Amino acid sequence: MKAAAASATLNHPIRLYPSPISRQIDFPARRSQPLAHNSGKGLKLYRNESVCSTSSVICAVNGGQGGYVSAWDEKPYELLPNGKRAYLDEQDVVTFLDPPKELIPLDSASYNPAAYLWKKIDDIPQERRRRLLRLLEPRLISRAWEIAGTRYEEPKLMNRSSSQLLSNEDGVSLEYYNCRTSGGPMLISWINFFKTAIFSCKDGNVYGRFIGETILNGLANSFSPLYFVVSQLKEVMATEQPCDLAYEFGDGLFDLHEYPEGFPRPVKHPYPFNDQVVVYVRHLGPGVSVGQAWQEGKALQQVPQKLCGDILMVKDYSTLREDQ
Repeated sequence: MKAAAASATLNHPIRLYPSPISRQIDFPARRSQPLAHNSGKGLKLYRNESVCSTSSVICAVNGGQGGYVSAWDEKPYELLPNGKRAYLDEQDVVTFLDPPKELIPLDSASYNPAAYLWKKIDDIPQERRRRLLRLLEPRLISRAWEIAGTRYEEPKLMNRSSSQLLSNEDGVSLEYYNCRTSGGPMLISWINFFKTAIFSCKDGNVYGRFIGETILNGLANSFSPLYFVVSQLKEVMATEQPCDLAYEFGDGLFDLHEYPEGFPRPVKHPYPFNDQVVVYVRHLGPGVSVGQAWQEGKALQQVPQKLCGDILMVKDYSTLREDQ
């Protein structure tokens, strides 16, 4: 857009910067009305238009003189009134999952939400992705599961993986994930926040375990390490929805001849994990997955039920220096 066009669109001098919340996520819907207008009560974005691109924003200053300002020249965060930092890349993900009505594009068929969310997660530096565990409230974790389901509508997106270990790259043998659920029963309330370890063995299989993070859970981890085997399942049994992987707990008595140093030997799972519990996983972005845990039951007549809410899993990059 030329400077003259910007001047005509904006009634008087105003500078348009990326939103402090979303950096004006570039929803790929076509614009059918002027980008913005000044109603005297601030800037209004139209519901059926694309908002400003993160690669450039329009500036109209000094009596209507305008040009392009690169968003890459910005700092990656803004300072909040309480002195804390709000990182813009993470806020992009939150805003995409829970956009204000003004930012919702009308033509949802014009792009693939899962591909766009994948790109936004990829924009977040590895060592900061764990912030999503705090920023995504339970209902947004469930929303992330839904959006991840649109990835299966695009064949070229099907082979994307959130894990180097699971894609057999770089010879990685052990990965840790910090996890948060959207809710769980009192019997296993610790499952709202926990860790998952995924590791490969020389037998060619990939295994994992749930790890509680409190002192009490640490004692339980020694006696009930909650191991599972990772399988390439393509469908959630109870709902027939697509997925990428399944964490199958079985009875816990896996014949593991090797496991990471310090890990306890497998033992029989306590209830409810001994009742055919399976966690179905969808890749959401680099280092980020979302899952659903189902208690499918050993009895044939038992109706499968969700063990807990949806689970957000973010790879632990604690070996890297955290950007504070």
